[in-house]
Amino acid sequence: MTASPTSASAPRRGVLARLGLDRPELRAWALYDWANSAFVLTVQTTVFPIFFTDVAAAALPDAVATQRFAWTTSIALLAIASMAPFLGALADYAGLKKRLLGVFLGIGVGATGAMFLIERGDWLLAAVLFGVANVGAQGSFVFYDSLLPHIAGDDEMDRVSTAGFALGYLGSSLLLIAQLALILRPAWFGIPPGSTLPARLAFVSVAVWWLVFSLPLFRRVPEPPRRLEADERPGQRAVRVAAVRLRETLAELRHYRAAFLLLLAFLVYNDGIGTIIRMASIYGREVGIGTGALIGSILLVQVIGVPFAFLFGALAGRIGPKRAILAGLAVYVCVAVLAWWMRTALHFFLLAVLVGTVQGGTQGLSRSLFASLIPRHKSSEFFGFYGVLDKFSGILGPLLFGLASAFTGSSRSAILSVIAFFVVGAALLSRVDVAEGRRVAREAERLVHRAPTCG
Repeated sequence: MTASPTSASAPRRGVLARLGLDRPELRAWALYDWANSAFVLTVQTTVFPIFFTDVAAAALPDAVATQRFAWTTSIALLAIASMAPFLGALADYAGLKKRLLGVFLGIGVGATGAMFLIERGDWLLAAVLFGVANVGAQGSFVFYDSLLPHIAGDDEMDRVSTAGFALGYLGSSLLLIAQLALILRPAWFGIPPGSTLPARLAFVSVAVWWLVFSLPLFRRVPEPPRRLEADERPGQRAVRVAAVRLRETLAELRHYRAAFLLLLAFLVYNDGIGTIIRMASIYGREVGIGTGALIGSILLVQVIGVPFAFLFGALAGRIGPKRAILAGLAVYVCVAVLAWWMRTALHFFLLAVLVGTVQGGTQGLSRSLFASLIPRHKSSEFFGFYGVLDKFSGILGPLLFGLASAFTGSSRSAILSVIAFFVVGAALLSRVDVAEGRRVAREAERLVHRAPTCG
């Protein structure tokens, strides 16, 4: 008996619903993770840091090149962290989420594409373009994340957010594999060995990938309508109102206790996650892990992260996002202990598998849980603060790692210091009353719904 189109399509809809991708706007939103993760993996993590040291800063001592790269990163993160809360308030008041996302997307894509112009010795140009590209990327994340509570219901956000991370892992891995083939085997493509062209072409491919796969978001995801609050009047200057609202939101954080506690918890445990991400390669090299194994482990984290990000979304549906995040933090404690014990490349790959099982899930659920604890009409403002903490988390962890290493004389002992971030972060997260936090946020939304809708 031949199945009808309706019956044949029903299972597909069911699978997409379980993955959090069953509507066009959800798929378009999640696809931006697929788009921007190419920048994160290729430019921030793998290809560009090596290119900066070996090509752009080839005339500088290694220590000086590393220092200038670190300063560039810090300045860029500080710049966007200082702008994000105000721009978030402006986006909420003036209904500019998608437009500001587009502005920062354009900045990031333009600077990344311009990296093709970097030649040997152009460290200043490389630093400027890298810094500007980071401002573009990190700025776009604020407005991208703030769209989540407007397109997904409370029972969908966990699956949709983790689906975004899963697609990000998959897309960035596929592009990086193609880029590594070009960089490591240039002769296959008729490029002489030793040329900088493969790496520069990799940066162009990131810019094109990022731009093309961002287009569905602008076509399918609607701009959320803005609403006037009780003390606001039409015709007020947007910049002035945004500044007032930003001050009000800072004062109101005490009222949204669950969201505030989650921000504190996220600041702490994400510092631990960031430390593992940033220090893994350096630690691996110190204990004797080869370059090939290090690059392979980065790809392994990405590949393993795809199914497990989806699984974490499903797990949150069963036990709740808070418990799922706590489970992920417990795995990270095991990762730190096993890293202290690690001796061989095989051990390093096993650690990569463990990290891959929880990295996307914990970060994706942190995003969706926070989105459920804030009022939708102030999503960009709150995600502006979330973005600030996301940028500043990862500062204390490496510092503590370095101090512990200097004090003990070994990075093996220092790696155990990261456990403190997961334990303290988990303790703070355990105090978050999710049900009460969601009730307070929805009550605030009901009060605003009585005001007129604008735009």
